[in-house]
Amino acid sequence: MLKNKPFLKWAGNKFRIIDKIQKMLPEGNRLIEPFAGSCAVFLNTDYKHYLLSDSNADLINLYNILKSEGVAFIKYCKPYFSQKYNNEEAYYELRRQFNNSRSVKKKSALFLYLNRHGYNGLCRYNLKGGYNVPFGRYKKPYFPEKEMLAFYKKAKNAQFVHQDYSQVMQQARKGDVIYCDPPYAPLSPSANFTQYSAGGFSNEQQQSLALLAGRVADKGVPVLISNHNTSFTLKTYNRAQKITRFKVQRHISCNGNKRDTAGELLVLFT
Repeated sequence: MLKNKPFLKWAGNKFRIIDKIQKMLPEGNRLIEPFAGSCAVFLNTDYKHYLLSDSNADLINLYNILKSEGVAFIKYCKPYFSQKYNNEEAYYELRRQFNNSRSVKKKSALFLYLNRHGYNGLCRYNLKGGYNVPFGRYKKPYFPEKEMLAFYKKAKNAQFVHQDYSQVMQQARKGDVIYCDPPYAPLSPSANFTQYSAGGFSNEQQQSLALLAGRVADKGVPVLISNHNTSFTLKTYNRAQKITRFKVQRHISCNGNKRDTAGELLVLFT
């Protein structure tokens, strides 16, 4: 089976471990993802229906615009990938426009532009909610036309919503399967990355997610969760029915020599 790549660059993208996830995901009628991210799992599974949510409103708006407008929106985005916009001055002006614009369509196109032109593929906001990733200095950023078209075709069976993970999980009913890819618990105190959307994901939220997963599973809806393999996460998920541990290559460090392997978990509540 050919793998479908997400059209966005994304920290924690599950494309590299999709085979492991596919093996552990139970069968069902609908897949629910409360932390949709780049949608790598959505793109590489075959459920009849999908409910995909994320705390990042800009991300969900982009997915909904692409779902509704398809090829027309892809053409609308393409001019931003010309060389005249691939410089520091243009980048910071377009970032300013993104932070100030009230047009959902323009913001969605600029979100794609910033994602592909920004530093190291990061998505980061300041405490006021302003996108603040610096310019990435890439020679020729890739315009993911083919990947966007594949996403558009698949999205016909999906609903994209901007909701809190707990709200989305509580909508689950028998026949659904839930896959959770929350912001990971830090491997060390200095490694905590919590600025994905203005806010973060604390240890208390990690524990709340695990408790909710157990309650939802008790109602007949299996829940698969990804996270780092740490003493904290092993304790947090100690009531899960199945835990798979493995190593994965990290790709968040800008220093290639520091992109080492890290321990990960796939945890199944049934």
